[in-house]
Parts: sequence; C-alpha cells; structure tokens
Amino acid sequence: MSEKAGNAAALGAIKVVHTLAWLSIESCMMYVLYTGFMGRSDRRAGLAAGVVAGEVLIFVGNGFRCPLTEVAERMGAEHGSVTDIYLPEGFARNLPVIHVPLVALAAFLHGRNLRRQAAHNTRKAGLAHVSRSGFLKLVGNRPT
Repeated sequence: MSEKAGNAAALGAIKVVHTLAWLSIESCMMYVLYTGFMGRSDRRAGLAAGVVAGEVLIFVGNGFRCPLTEVAERMGAEHGSVTDIYLPEGFARNLPVIHVPLVALAAFLHGRNLRRQAAHNTRKAGLAHVSRSGFLKLVGNRPT
C-alpha cells in the first residue's frame, strides 16, 4: 500500500471516528434539551450534560478548533477540517453557532428545573414556601 493510499485510509478512519463522536455528543445534547423541556433534571441528564460540557471544554481548550483537524492535516488533508465530512457543508461550518444557543437553553432549562425541585423539596419538608412574588418565606414550627 502506498503512503498516499495509507493516508487516505487514515483520513477515512478519522472521518468515521469524528462522525461517531459527533453523533454521540449530539445525542447527549438532544437528551439534555428533552429532559430540560420535560422538567427532569436527574443523574442521566447530568451525565449527558457532562459529555456535552467535556466536548465544549476540549473545543475551547484547543483554540476553538476540533483536535481531529490537526490529526487530519498531519495525514495530508488539504484543509484539515473533518466537520464537513459526513454532514452538509453549511450545517457543519455553523456547528459552533448552532451549539451555543442550544447549550445556553439547556443550562437555563435545567437551572429552572433545579430551582423548582429545591422549592418543592423545601415545601415538602414544611420549612418554607415560595410566595407568588417569588420570595421565600419561612413557615412551620417556630419557638414562641
């Protein structure tokens, strides 16, 4: 096998790995959004959010560039980008722009859910009540 054919095979493998990683990360993102809209913030949603956060940290830590881009360039890719491989070009080029609002929305939804859960647990324990104005009022047994 020639070096060029070997590099082409390696680039193909990088593209497959990248596509599978993208699919799994996007599946986690969709799950985090789904559970956020459904009012469920549990360990599974936290695990999925951790996967998304890990991907964001890797992307940001690598200078807003996919680490596989450098690998693809070392293997001889012309432009190095692996995001457009098995995705429509316009979609792949705009993934960061698409992702930022989705991550922000997911954070908002789960923050809302966690606040509601905390208020519910506090009321359930009979320690406090959230008034209509949104203020927390202590209730229950107070020493006289």
